[in-house]
Amino acid sequence: MDISGWGRYPVIEAKVDLPQTPGSLVVSGKDSLVARGLGRSYGDSSLAAHVLDTRYLDHFLAFDEETGTVTCEAGVSLAEVLRVFVPRGWFLPVTPGTKFVTVGGAIASDVHGKNHHVDGCFSDHVHSFRLMLADGKTVTCSRDENAELFHATAGGMGLTGVILEATFGLKRINSAYIDEIVLKAANLDEVFGLFAEHQSATYSVAWIDCLSTGDSLGRSLLMVGEHADDGRLELSRKQGLPMPVDLPGPTLNRYTISAFNTLYYNRVQRRRTERTVHYEPFFYPLDGIHNWNRMYGKAGFTQYQFVIPPESGLEGMRDIIRRIAASGKGSFLAVLKAFGDANANHLSFPMRGYTLALDFRIEDGLFPLLDKLDAVVHDLGGRVYLSKDVRMSEATFKRGYARWKEFHDLRVRYGADRVFNSLQSARLGL
Repeated sequence: MDISGWGRYPVIEAKVDLPQTPGSLVVSGKDSLVARGLGRSYGDSSLAAHVLDTRYLDHFLAFDEETGTVTCEAGVSLAEVLRVFVPRGWFLPVTPGTKFVTVGGAIASDVHGKNHHVDGCFSDHVHSFRLMLADGKTVTCSRDENAELFHATAGGMGLTGVILEATFGLKRINSAYIDEIVLKAANLDEVFGLFAEHQSATYSVAWIDCLSTGDSLGRSLLMVGEHADDGRLELSRKQGLPMPVDLPGPTLNRYTISAFNTLYYNRVQRRRTERTVHYEPFFYPLDGIHNWNRMYGKAGFTQYQFVIPPESGLEGMRDIIRRIAASGKGSFLAVLKAFGDANANHLSFPMRGYTLALDFRIEDGLFPLLDKLDAVVHDLGGRVYLSKDVRMSEATFKRGYARWKEFHDLRVRYGADRVFNSLQSARLGL
């Protein structure tokens, strides 16, 4: 069957297995195999000749009401975790910008969220997981047992084995609502100052206009939030809107995006706005539009996300945004966040500094622009996120991820290099 990542580029033909139980998984006899959850990685990291679709491995196995520790199969989605546990007063410790991600995918991508500067990555809250190796054997991995495999698998993009189940901790909450403050920043200098001023906030993220120039370069809306304490633990009853057709490719151009960005920025009239909102629009604004990836047309899109260290932060980000604005290929969805310290995982993306993520429609001239941005990010001491990548070169990857050789050698030692290979791993020399 034909499959793709969330960016819908590239599209390949693959043999897809849908195991009904962990015991029906077979990994032997295949040299290009990767596990796949809900397909929300943007590029080619979950694409291979053989794909193990884990959507039916979706059972909860245990829960400790006192500690909030849950054990479930890898195919359980974050949406399902929220559906089951929010009414009971528990929330995800870390969540990316979509809840339509499996627990196994969250570990393999070592996802981060709006609270990385406080709570780190998803894997930092994982106690252990069971991993099927290339020889079909299953091992338990934690920081104390098979620790090297734990740190290689968390963030390892499915290249060490198949995650079967995981045990992780939830966060106790007293409300399904978020007390949110929206702060309007006239330019990049202001939003960096606001990030510093609100660095103790649990959640913080900025929407940024990547097509504004001059004194308005990087104008932004910074959203900071805390869990409310009002006792309301209900789930949202709002139904998502569909995106029934592909928009024509030229619909998204510098003029329509610039107009949208101006309207979006000016919808906030005051410098500071306070409100209480349900967690759904705060954490998952785009989940309310089903198949929103169709907005970019049949050619697809890619999300470019990079991180640069704090000493390069303001000036480095200013240089990159100027280049994006000059190209006219900016995005209406551009997100700026502050990261805390890196963890011990071999290929985990976050490190202390600032990260910008934005979508680009696949079109002529895009990849040369991103190659130039890669060079700037490298010179600033940063790197590009593997879960969003679809075109980074091997050289760029190896410059950005200092522990790639350690990861590669571990794959060879466990025989994973003979079985678990994706389009992305072949492109990056892993």
